[in-house]
Amino acid sequence: MDKLVITPKTKIWDLLEVYPQLEEMLIGMAPQFRKLTNPLLRKTITRITSLGQAAAVGGLNVEDMVNRLRKEVGQDEVGGLDGQSNINLARPEWYNDGAVVNEIDVRDMLHRGEHPVHEVLSAIKKLDDSKVLKMIAPFIPVPLIDKSLGLGHRHWVKKISEEEYFVFFIK
Repeated sequence: MDKLVITPKTKIWDLLEVYPQLEEMLIGMAPQFRKLTNPLLRKTITRITSLGQAAAVGGLNVEDMVNRLRKEVGQDEVGGLDGQSNINLARPEWYNDGAVVNEIDVRDMLHRGEHPVHEVLSAIKKLDDSKVLKMIAPFIPVPLIDKSLGLGHRHWVKKISEEEYFVFFIK
Protein backbone atom coordinates (compact mmCIF):
# COMPACT_ATOMS: atom_id res chain seq x y z
CA MET A 1 0.00 0.00 0.00
CA ASP A 2 1.25 3.50 -0.79
CA LYS A 3 2.07 5.62 2.19
CA LEU A 4 -0.93 7.53 3.45
CA VAL A 5 -0.87 11.34 3.64
CA ILE A 6 -2.20 12.20 7.09
CA THR A 7 -4.98 14.83 7.13
CA PRO A 8 -7.98 15.60 9.38
CA LYS A 9 -10.10 13.48 7.00
CA THR A 10 -7.87 10.39 7.37
CA LYS A 11 -9.82 7.53 8.94
CA ILE A 12 -8.18 6.09 12.05
CA TRP A 13 -8.49 2.57 10.60
CA ASP A 14 -6.49 3.58 7.50
CA LEU A 15 -3.92 5.43 9.60
CA LEU A 16 -3.25 2.42 11.83
CA GLU A 17 -3.20 0.00 8.89
CA VAL A 18 -0.42 1.99 7.21
CA TYR A 19 1.31 3.29 10.36
CA PRO A 20 0.64 0.76 13.17
CA GLN A 21 3.46 2.35 15.19
CA LEU A 22 1.21 5.41 15.73
CA GLU A 23 -1.25 3.51 17.92
CA GLU A 24 0.60 4.17 21.19
CA MET A 25 1.09 7.81 20.27
CA LEU A 26 -2.64 8.21 19.57
CA ILE A 27 -3.60 6.48 22.81
CA GLY A 28 -1.27 8.81 24.70
CA MET A 29 -2.89 11.93 23.25
CA ALA A 30 -6.25 11.60 25.04
CA PRO A 31 -7.74 9.20 27.61
CA GLN A 32 -10.70 8.51 25.30
CA PHE A 33 -8.36 6.96 22.74
CA ARG A 34 -7.67 3.99 25.06
CA LYS A 35 -10.74 2.48 23.40
CA LEU A 36 -8.49 1.75 20.41
CA THR A 37 -7.31 -1.32 22.29
CA ASN A 38 -10.85 -2.79 22.29
CA PRO A 39 -10.87 -5.13 19.24
CA LEU A 40 -14.58 -4.73 18.51
CA LEU A 41 -14.56 -0.95 18.73
CA ARG A 42 -11.37 -0.89 16.70
CA LYS A 43 -13.02 -2.86 13.88
CA THR A 44 -16.12 -0.68 13.81
CA ILE A 45 -15.59 2.87 15.02
CA THR A 46 -12.12 3.42 13.55
CA ARG A 47 -13.40 2.66 10.05
CA ILE A 48 -15.80 5.62 10.12
CA THR A 49 -14.00 8.05 12.44
CA SER A 50 -11.65 10.63 10.94
CA LEU A 51 -8.75 12.24 12.78
CA GLY A 52 -10.71 15.50 12.81
CA GLN A 53 -13.63 13.76 14.51
CA ALA A 54 -11.30 11.97 16.93
CA ALA A 55 -9.69 15.30 17.84
CA ALA A 56 -13.15 16.62 18.77
CA VAL A 57 -13.83 13.53 20.91
CA GLY A 58 -10.47 13.89 22.65
CA GLY A 59 -10.78 17.65 23.12
CA LEU A 60 -7.64 18.17 21.04
CA ASN A 61 -6.67 20.79 18.49
CA VAL A 62 -6.93 18.96 15.17
CA GLU A 63 -3.97 20.79 13.62
CA ASP A 64 -1.68 19.92 16.54
CA MET A 65 -2.84 16.31 16.54
CA VAL A 66 -2.39 15.81 12.79
CA ASN A 67 1.00 17.53 12.78
CA ARG A 68 2.30 15.39 15.68
CA LEU A 69 1.31 12.26 13.73
CA ARG A 70 2.76 13.63 10.48
CA LYS A 71 6.05 14.52 12.17
CA GLU A 72 6.34 11.01 13.65
CA VAL A 73 6.19 9.42 10.18
CA GLY A 74 8.36 12.01 8.42
CA GLN A 75 5.65 14.12 6.77
CA ASP A 76 5.91 17.92 6.72
CA GLU A 77 3.73 19.92 9.08
CA VAL A 78 0.74 21.69 7.62
CA GLY A 79 -1.18 24.75 8.79
CA GLY A 80 -4.69 26.06 8.49
CA LEU A 81 -6.35 22.70 8.95
CA ASP A 82 -10.09 22.62 9.32
CA GLY A 83 -11.53 19.45 10.76
CA GLN A 84 -13.12 20.19 14.09
CA SER A 85 -16.65 18.95 14.46
CA ASN A 86 -19.40 21.15 15.83
CA ILE A 87 -20.21 19.30 19.02
CA ASN A 88 -22.80 21.11 21.16
CA LEU A 89 -21.93 20.67 24.84
CA ALA A 90 -24.15 23.51 26.11
CA ARG A 91 -27.73 22.72 27.11
CA PRO A 92 -29.89 24.16 24.31
CA GLU A 93 -33.14 26.09 24.71
CA TRP A 94 -35.09 23.37 22.88
CA TYR A 95 -34.26 20.66 25.44
CA ASN A 96 -36.58 19.64 28.26
CA ASP A 97 -36.87 16.27 29.98
CA GLY A 98 -40.54 15.92 29.07
CA ALA A 99 -39.77 16.10 25.33
CA VAL A 100 -37.73 12.85 25.39
CA VAL A 101 -39.94 10.23 23.72
CA ASN A 102 -37.42 7.55 22.77
CA GLU A 103 -34.13 6.22 24.14
CA ILE A 104 -31.51 4.12 22.37
CA ASP A 105 -28.55 2.67 24.26
CA VAL A 106 -25.92 1.93 21.59
CA ARG A 107 -23.33 0.42 23.92
CA ASP A 108 -24.44 -3.20 23.36
CA MET A 109 -24.66 -2.65 19.61
CA LEU A 110 -21.08 -1.35 19.53
CA HIS A 111 -19.82 -4.27 21.61
CA ARG A 112 -21.43 -6.64 19.10
CA GLY A 113 -19.56 -4.86 16.31
CA GLU A 114 -22.66 -3.19 14.87
CA HIS A 115 -22.93 0.40 13.66
CA PRO A 116 -25.83 2.27 15.30
CA VAL A 117 -25.93 5.09 12.73
CA HIS A 118 -28.89 3.86 10.70
CA GLU A 119 -30.99 2.92 13.73
CA VAL A 120 -30.39 6.30 15.37
CA LEU A 121 -31.02 8.33 12.19
CA SER A 122 -34.19 6.33 11.53
CA ALA A 123 -35.41 7.08 15.07
CA ILE A 124 -34.68 10.80 14.60
CA LYS A 125 -36.68 10.84 11.34
CA LYS A 126 -39.68 9.39 13.18
CA LEU A 127 -39.69 12.14 15.81
CA ASP A 128 -42.56 14.59 15.88
CA ASP A 129 -41.60 18.26 15.99
CA SER A 130 -40.16 19.36 19.33
CA LYS A 131 -39.76 15.73 20.46
CA VAL A 132 -36.34 14.43 21.49
CA LEU A 133 -34.40 11.17 21.07
CA LYS A 134 -31.96 10.26 23.85
CA MET A 135 -28.98 8.12 22.87
CA ILE A 136 -26.60 6.59 25.42
CA ALA A 137 -23.03 5.95 24.21
CA PRO A 138 -19.63 5.08 25.72
CA PHE A 139 -18.00 8.07 23.94
CA ILE A 140 -19.01 11.11 21.91
CA PRO A 141 -20.19 9.61 18.60
CA VAL A 142 -18.75 12.35 16.39
CA PRO A 143 -19.34 10.62 13.02
CA LEU A 144 -23.01 10.09 13.89
CA ILE A 145 -23.39 13.67 15.10
CA ASP A 146 -21.72 14.97 11.93
CA LYS A 147 -24.13 12.89 9.84
CA SER A 148 -27.14 14.19 11.79
CA LEU A 149 -25.94 17.78 11.37
CA GLY A 150 -25.64 17.20 7.63
CA LEU A 151 -29.29 16.14 7.62
CA GLY A 152 -30.33 19.30 9.47
CA HIS A 153 -30.88 17.82 12.92
CA ARG A 154 -29.77 19.46 16.15
CA HIS A 155 -28.11 17.76 19.12
CA TRP A 156 -26.79 18.21 22.64
CA VAL A 157 -24.07 16.08 24.24
CA LYS A 158 -24.18 15.64 28.00
CA LYS A 159 -21.15 13.98 29.56
CA ILE A 160 -22.13 11.67 32.40
CA SER A 161 -18.67 10.10 32.88
CA GLU A 162 -15.59 9.19 30.83
CA GLU A 163 -17.46 6.05 29.75
CA GLU A 164 -21.00 7.40 29.37
CA TYR A 165 -22.48 10.19 27.28
CA PHE A 166 -26.08 11.15 26.61
CA VAL A 167 -26.72 12.60 23.19
CA PHE A 168 -30.06 14.26 22.62
CA PHE A 169 -31.34 14.76 19.06
CA ILE A 170 -34.21 16.82 17.71
CA LYS A 171 -35.38 17.42 14.13
